[in-house]
Amino acid sequence: MTFSPRNRIEVMHGVNLDQLGRRASEHYGDMTLTELETRISTEAGDLGLLTRFFHTNQEGDFVEHLHRLEGLADGIVLNPGAWTHYSYAIRDALELAALPAVEVHLSDVDNREEWRRRSVIGELCIARVAGKGPPGYREALERLHTELSEE
Repeated sequence: MTFSPRNRIEVMHGVNLDQLGRRASEHYGDMTLTELETRISTEAGDLGLLTRFFHTNQEGDFVEHLHRLEGLADGIVLNPGAWTHYSYAIRDALELAALPAVEVHLSDVDNREEWRRRSVIGELCIARVAGKGPPGYREALERLHTELSEE
């Protein structure tokens, strides 16, 4: 399959996402991060998208990675984990990246603790997918595919 240069998607996972498979399955499911990324890669390929993955438990590394995306990605799927709710450093870095982005959460953050309902990155994203488990990533990829096709 040939990939268009407007189809490069950076999939970024933040704090504690490497603990999938150990975390509360009622919120996060039973997949490990490796299994989730394999699924995302396959689904992206079905859409003609090329994915790269990044994970860190260090907020500064997440910020630095966003800074380095220029020329490497055409869109971002990001699940910053708990940083979603308070990291203005990540928000500012996402704004600097200036790429179409979709915010993803495996769990239904809108029906959990009050603090999880706030997103400091939401207004910078073209869409938000929450509470759909692993299939939510496909929805995010489809949204980015549509966005990149229209540009």
